[in-house]
Amino acid sequence: MSEVPHEICPAPHEKIAVIIPCFRVRDSLVEVVRNALEVADYVFAVDDACPEHCCDGLEKSVGDPRLRVIRHERNQGVGGAVITGFAAALKTDAEIFVKMDGDGQMEHRWLPRLVEPLLLRHADFTKANRFYDLAALGTMPAVRRIGNFGLTFLAKAASGFWNISDPTNGYLAIRRGALEILNFERLHKRYFFEIGLLVQLNIIRAVVRDVPIPARYNNEPSSLNPLKILFSFPPKLVLGLVSRVWWRYFIYDINMVTLFLVSGGLLFLGGAGFGAVKWAENFATDGNHPAGTIALAILPVVLGFQLLLQAVVLDVIDKPEEPLSNLMVRSLPPHPPATERAQALPGRAS
Repeated sequence: MSEVPHEICPAPHEKIAVIIPCFRVRDSLVEVVRNALEVADYVFAVDDACPEHCCDGLEKSVGDPRLRVIRHERNQGVGGAVITGFAAALKTDAEIFVKMDGDGQMEHRWLPRLVEPLLLRHADFTKANRFYDLAALGTMPAVRRIGNFGLTFLAKAASGFWNISDPTNGYLAIRRGALEILNFERLHKRYFFEIGLLVQLNIIRAVVRDVPIPARYNNEPSSLNPLKILFSFPPKLVLGLVSRVWWRYFIYDINMVTLFLVSGGLLFLGGAGFGAVKWAENFATDGNHPAGTIALAILPVVLGFQLLLQAVVLDVIDKPEEPLSNLMVRSLPPHPPATERAQALPGRAS
């Protein structure tokens, strides 16, 4: 993965907006914005009440009218800054929205690769995956590497996107059609933002794709506290899982997963409850229950577990067949022919 990916030339109507949440990135922000403007039509820098005032003088330093600076009076977290940027970018004519951090880890040269599945309408959402490149993965600080691997499995279960191998990666892109459906009020405003976003995308049955893109680490200090993540993320992951299952299989749709969850849950809990009562009676009376009573407790537990496991299997293989964006544009006029596409990056198109 040493070669720079080929440049994608989107159609003139498929403009790209880059959202950059800004907090303690004063030393790298100007370069990141200038690089982003090489591959985007709009750049939104959201100053999340940064104590360094990293966006002060940014517009003057960059000198490009495509840059827009938004300021928060109070810190809202990375998710809050991205949500503000999304809301502002939706007021433009951009069709693709990219989130890029301001610390320089997410290189602009990979943006064409990130948005390619969106331009080809193969997906509604793309996310960079650092784990394809073993050389780049070796440069990741050990604390981050251990933390990311530990969260990956739980994040897959919570989000329902078992095909995503790097769910905590913040380099992501989304099409307008999917973004407009999302409920911004239900998105997390801090470090759980990326996983919470995947949960919502699964609920609306958006097509999500992994894109191999290495991250660049320069030994900068991480703002993530491992102990804080250890105690704060698991409860949020459980709540995300419960919310996703409820909306996907009990509100938006009812299918075999619903049946297996209900019947499996009732059998498992019923058998476990019956067994617990009989065990308590046996303990209190020092008596022995017949084998039939024991089997009557074990059988529904085993059967219920099998049904719940089958529900998990169906959830893993249940994937949308077509991107939302394709379903939404069927009633719109056809796209301009390929010969009318701009022959420059979107930020330089006339």
